[in-house]
Amino acid sequence: MRAPAATLAPDDIDGAVDRLIALVRDDLEAVNDVIRDRMQSPVPLIPALAAHLVEAGGKRLRPLLTLAAARLCGSTGDAHVKLAASVEFIHTATLLHDDVVDQSSLRRGRPTANLVWGNQPSVLVGDFLFSRAFQLMVETNSVEVLGILASASAVIAEGEVMQLAASNNLQTTQAIYLQVVAAKTAALFEAAAKVGAVAAGRPAADAQALATYGLKLGIAFQLVDDALDYSGREASLGKTIGDDFREGKVTLPVILAYARGSEEDRHFWRRAIEDRKQGDGDLSRAIALMERTGSLSETIRDARFYAEEAKDALSPLPKNAYSRALVDLADFCVARVR
Repeated sequence: MRAPAATLAPDDIDGAVDRLIALVRDDLEAVNDVIRDRMQSPVPLIPALAAHLVEAGGKRLRPLLTLAAARLCGSTGDAHVKLAASVEFIHTATLLHDDVVDQSSLRRGRPTANLVWGNQPSVLVGDFLFSRAFQLMVETNSVEVLGILASASAVIAEGEVMQLAASNNLQTTQAIYLQVVAAKTAALFEAAAKVGAVAAGRPAADAQALATYGLKLGIAFQLVDDALDYSGREASLGKTIGDDFREGKVTLPVILAYARGSEEDRHFWRRAIEDRKQGDGDLSRAIALMERTGSLSETIRDARFYAEEAKDALSPLPKNAYSRALVDLADFCVARVR
């Protein structure tokens, strides 16, 4: 896949999210109020564990999509605020569950909830946040948005199971990998953008355009995350560099490096990924093989391709500050790799 370079100047990249936040500041503050209110419970462990992740300083990209999409489409009510909070709860619940499945120890630069409180509380509080998300959806009195986010939640769960089945399996193809990414990551981006348009009462074509934007953006975002695991910094990634490698995750950089490598290279990958027999220097060797085969650079090129498709999807929609901010957001997602 080939795509033109990002249109955002390097000096403007880091400010793209800040500019989007500034556009929807009042809405985002309202979302944060809803989140803080709805994660409360008479069971003390629930708000303590939920706050550990919810208030850990994430960029809130998914609820920002809902808010920006709603305002782009001229929303004047407050349903999009509850929907954005619902989207963040779904996302947080999936992170809690992910960290348990992956036995992760670091999330957004902090110890994971499962490391601090254990696996069982993390799973149960994740379930609580899912329930809160659906309560918020119901309060919007829209069967359509309920259907969109409920379907997305089911697809995300399917993606998690698909990823588990593909874990440590070097026979995983690029097509299967993209199916996992579309389900596990991009489905929530897609739904988050789409419900913003639905909440604003826009025609189905506009809602679908934003859904396509979200889907393509989500794929680009995950591809960059996969590349960053072998080429980034913990500060920008929010987890330990090489986590995917140590966990034996078969991501696109691994798939391409394995397919293009010599038999000696493939033996290394089978030992490190399938057998999980890793030693000192193996991560460095993996990175060197990816650089030699071009798998990292191709992963980044593919991410840029999907980011361009995301921007193209916005073309039928109104041209305003919100649509421009969404274009910049697509550039930001892929420019995290420098």
